[in-house]
Order: sequence, then structure tokens, then C-alpha cells
Amino acid sequence: MITMRRSMKECQDTGKIERFLACTKIGYLGLCEGNHPYVVPLNFVYADGCVYFHGANAGRKNDMMKKNETVCFTVSEDFGTMAHPVPAEVGTAYFSVMMFGKVKQVEDIDEATKALQYLLDKYVPGYYQAPLSKKHVETYRSSMRSKVVVFKIQVDSLTAKEDLLDENMKFYPGRTITDDVKGRR
Repeated sequence: MITMRRSMKECQDTGKIERFLACTKIGYLGLCEGNHPYVVPLNFVYADGCVYFHGANAGRKNDMMKKNETVCFTVSEDFGTMAHPVPAEVGTAYFSVMMFGKVKQVEDIDEATKALQYLLDKYVPGYYQAPLSKKHVETYRSSMRSKVVVFKIQVDSLTAKEDLLDENMKFYPGRTITDDVKGRR
């Protein structure tokens, strides 16, 4: 694993990382075929030390994962820009997680159903009055007649970075350097 260059921004608080992954809606799956990178935004859930996502049983993403199962999955959130009179000190408050591992199609119907239930619980909590049935997972076909498949990234390594928001420096429309320079006198 490559060490983080800006280690002072590293977050090692597993509880904070897991809470962040539980509420962040979109992650980015990084794939590579030869010299051709491909990044796909996805809904996902992080559970049991793995990333789960679903999709159709065909397409470029599936083809690439079959050829190279080594992937990177990145999740990030922007919490605002911080202004500063020194241009090089302008920054963005953020939290980001990068996970590396191998992706596999989930073949076990019980695990696939459990993962899809986790996704429903994350994205539409409390909407359904009954849990997802295995029969629905086995028989559902999309409008393009594709079977739903579930994928799992077994996370081998994970890094997290953060830059906390300084509310006093948060940029807002209309804020100018004049406001900040006056405040320093």
C-alpha cells in the first residue's frame, strides 16, 4: 500500500469512517483495462467490511470487472470552501475514503438478498413494510430484461482523509477579501 503523502489529514477513526460511509450516497468505482481507466458513479452500501453495489448483468463495467477484478472505490463529500487572503491558503473542507480490493459477483442468493436489503435500508429507510424476498431477487428483470446482479468488493485496504471546515473562513457568495482584511486590523 502506498503511504499517504499528507498524513496530517489522515483519519484513522473507524467509527467516523463507517458513519461517513453509511450516509454518503454516491461512490466511484475505479476500473482499469490495460491503459484505459474507467470510473463509474454508483449507489453503494458498506457492510461487513465490504462494499456492495448492484447493476445489470451486462455492459462495459461488467466486462472490465471480469478482465481485472482489482478495483478502487472512492467516496467523498465536500463540506464547503474556506476563503483566505492568501490565495494558496484557500481550501476545501472534505472527507474522503479510498478502498482497494477485489470485486466479485455475489452468487449466493442469501448474501445477494441481504446486500440488496442493506441498500434499500440505506436509500429508502422505512419505506417497505416487509423485507426483500429472495424470490423477488431471483425473478426480477429490468425493462431491458436484464437480471439484477450484486457485486461485492472485499476491501483489502482503506485510507481516509479529512480537512475540517473552519466556519469563520467559510466562503459564501458576496464574501470578499476586503471583509477578511478588515477583520484582521
